[in-house]
Amino acid sequence: MVGQRTLKESIVAKGVGLHSGKEVRVVFRPAPVNSGVVFVRVDLDPVVRVPAIAQNVYETTLSTTLAVDGVKVGTVEHLMSAVAGMGIDNLLIEIDGPEVPIMDGSAAPFLYLLSMAGLFEQAEPKQFLRILSPIRVADGDKLALLRPYDGYRVDFTIDFDHPAIERSSNQAVIDFARSAYGESVGRARTFGFMRDIEYLKANNLARGGNLDNAIVLDDFSILNKEGLRYDDEFVRHKILDALGDLHLVGHNIIGELVAVKSGHALNNKLARALVDQPSAWELVTYESDRSPWTSWEPALA
Repeated sequence: MVGQRTLKESIVAKGVGLHSGKEVRVVFRPAPVNSGVVFVRVDLDPVVRVPAIAQNVYETTLSTTLAVDGVKVGTVEHLMSAVAGMGIDNLLIEIDGPEVPIMDGSAAPFLYLLSMAGLFEQAEPKQFLRILSPIRVADGDKLALLRPYDGYRVDFTIDFDHPAIERSSNQAVIDFARSAYGESVGRARTFGFMRDIEYLKANNLARGGNLDNAIVLDDFSILNKEGLRYDDEFVRHKILDALGDLHLVGHNIIGELVAVKSGHALNNKLARALVDQPSAWELVTYESDRSPWTSWEPALA
């Protein structure tokens, strides 16, 4: 049987929020079966629980923010992507501020932390969400589509008017039954443009952003001295984001995502459409240790 996953033990991390610029402390804790991923704002009295579900998405400007009764937890997408990539079903995340730390701008630090805590297989079958019929959302020339596929494959296309991005591949196709999450997208960093910085900071955004946690581009080139981690890092980061946004449906997905110029808003629109159309999917379990998601990492301790 493929069982649900949580952590073996708790682990603590600290970092700075990308948009708030404030330091925050996060504690990742094991959670009971069928409890899902839940953020807990421990800096409030009383504490407030914010379940990581698509219906709680409150804001999608440059990141994905959850909220319950006005209490927010922002920039959850990279952490949720790591949770999806490691196949974690149940996790309690205690946080003492309004935004998940940006770390290095990718999911890699979260993969490392969760790996250090260790994974524990629980005595309850893991439920996968298998797509039975296509679900499509669009916004102008932007598209996000889920359709049946025996595995989890992502076909993502971006289109940015910038020479450094145009020289990179604008499309990537990754099948996570064959490509390990950490190697294929986990290290891909978020990116931004120097020309937008004044506007962002005037609107209380990207206050914690710098060359250590984002790829920054001027009008012609990449400013980071170390360059790119992948030749097509820009589109791979968009895949990383989409995996995190879609994991807010509460299950690892079995199907194919086709996306063109999609971002957090359209990703969430697709996740909500999926939840609202139960006839288009089913929850399945596997008796064998092998499932369409065979590339989780690390292996269970």
